[in-house]
Amino acid sequence: MKRFLNLRWGAALVVLTVAVIFLSFKIGDSRSFQIAKNLDIFNSIVKELDMFYVDTINPNKAVREGIDAMLYSLDPYTQYFPEEDQSELEQMLKGSYGGIGSVITYNTKSKRSIIGEPYENMPAAEAGLKAGDILLELDGKDLTGKTNEEVSEMLRGQAGTSFKLKVERPGIPKPLEFNLVRRSIQLPFIPYYGMLDNHIGYINLSTFSGNPSKDFKQDFLDLKKKGITSLVIDLRNNTGGLLDEAVEIANYFLPKGKTIVTTKGRLKQASNVYKTLREPLDTNIPLVVLVNSSTASASEILAGALQDLDRAVIIGTRTFGKGLVQVPRSLPYGGTMKITTSKYYIPSGRCVQAIDYKHRNEDGSVGRIPDSLTTVFHTAIGREVRDGGGVMPDIAVEHPKLPNILYYLINDNLIFDYATQYCLKHSRIATPEDFKVTDADYADFKALVKKSNFKYDQQSEKIFKTLKEAAEFEGYMQDASDEFKALEKKLTHNLDRDLNYFSKDIKNMIALEIVKRYYYQRGGIIEQLKDDDDLNEAFKILGNHAKYKTMLSAPLQKNASDKKISKTGRVGMPICSKGSQMNVQSSTQSFILC
Repeated sequence: MKRFLNLRWGAALVVLTVAVIFLSFKIGDSRSFQIAKNLDIFNSIVKELDMFYVDTINPNKAVREGIDAMLYSLDPYTQYFPEEDQSELEQMLKGSYGGIGSVITYNTKSKRSIIGEPYENMPAAEAGLKAGDILLELDGKDLTGKTNEEVSEMLRGQAGTSFKLKVERPGIPKPLEFNLVRRSIQLPFIPYYGMLDNHIGYINLSTFSGNPSKDFKQDFLDLKKKGITSLVIDLRNNTGGLLDEAVEIANYFLPKGKTIVTTKGRLKQASNVYKTLREPLDTNIPLVVLVNSSTASASEILAGALQDLDRAVIIGTRTFGKGLVQVPRSLPYGGTMKITTSKYYIPSGRCVQAIDYKHRNEDGSVGRIPDSLTTVFHTAIGREVRDGGGVMPDIAVEHPKLPNILYYLINDNLIFDYATQYCLKHSRIATPEDFKVTDADYADFKALVKKSNFKYDQQSEKIFKTLKEAAEFEGYMQDASDEFKALEKKLTHNLDRDLNYFSKDIKNMIALEIVKRYYYQRGGIIEQLKDDDDLNEAFKILGNHAKYKTMLSAPLQKNASDKKISKTGRVGMPICSKGSQMNVQSSTQSFILC
């Protein structure tokens, strides 16, 4: 009997064990089953479309669009790169690509791609290509009707390969032909550095892709030899790169052993702590970091860490707010996926991510986290900082809006075309520091604008029209008729008046375009620094040692006037980048690096 009971309990235990194992398998396997089920459905859909759809489908295009849509539903940074697009990923990770070293843009008048800006000491510039050259043929293939993206794809290629390029140059009667050899193009990590007034050093850091920390160290030590007593690090429009590079540069100004950034992900291998590993170069030199809304990711790690550890004064406008980290993962058939694996947290413990992609609106859209829902954190000495919306500068600078007419002048290529004509007449110009657009030059520009039959929309006219329609609808027009007529007369389109009234902003843009033709990217930066609101604020704070020290030595209750200045990867390594850096955006156009 006892033996029978033991057998019964034993059998029951076996049954219970099998049941637990079975249920555990079913629960644990449910997710795997769902994935397998949906992959099977997707596979069947593609096969059915290929066999029965009324038109022949392009399987590569159809599947790629499906993949892209799936990934974009997660966040804009998780991306798939098939084997043929590896050069795009390589540029993102290393800051390099195979090509001729030039920006190309599309000219709507000629309906062709043109050379927008050749880079110094690179194949395009060395061969003699100039901004404004219209691209006609590549190895005998007519480029008529090609999009900017298609032309870019043809110009890019493996380093060492060659091709012939035929162009039309304004002012030259016959087409010109150039023999070009593609190289591995490494864009400058630091397009300009130098010593400004009052022994203030300046370093413009354009990216964290590749290995910019090496150049940064070399340039900083060179500035120290020249006698700088303070330093401005310009991170404006720096969209990120490799996380390790941001940590390395932070290490130059912070003691060994300081935590710079912590990553936290769903998997253990995605969670890491990054500390300074070496002795610093200088822990005492006063620092200012310039930022703007295009300062993103790895740039925000550097700016945010220096702010959280009270090592630098941050000046400019609120940064982009990208607190996500991506890692490349290899895929079959030579593909790679850049996948978001974690969020990062800077020394105060805050994450600067501005958009919560997990919680979308009903229509699928996402918005920035409102300031009211952000959390207060504290720097090392107790200053208040917040998460969820980028890095807020210590000194916020309000920039005046550019005039509407300037937008249209750029969009119609009139400033670009004037610079091309100017270069035909002038074999050389003054240095970037001394160059100015004269009144005579501006008169020539205005003549070009008028000759082109330039038209543009005035916002005031649009708003007035809407107001007039509303007044008529609501019955106010009869009593206010005289006032409306007087206002309409004053708002009449007057090109001469607008060109004169906004001459300062227009002249600045003309000067920038001309200087870049002779002194390339470096000259363009020098030209922009001549009238730079953020840099002027840096001069003020670095010229006032007591104020600088106070801002970084104790919590400070600031009034409104203090806070706002008004003016009338390598594969397997974390990537902190806003996205692909192939496209360079201006206020009105998209340019492509080739």
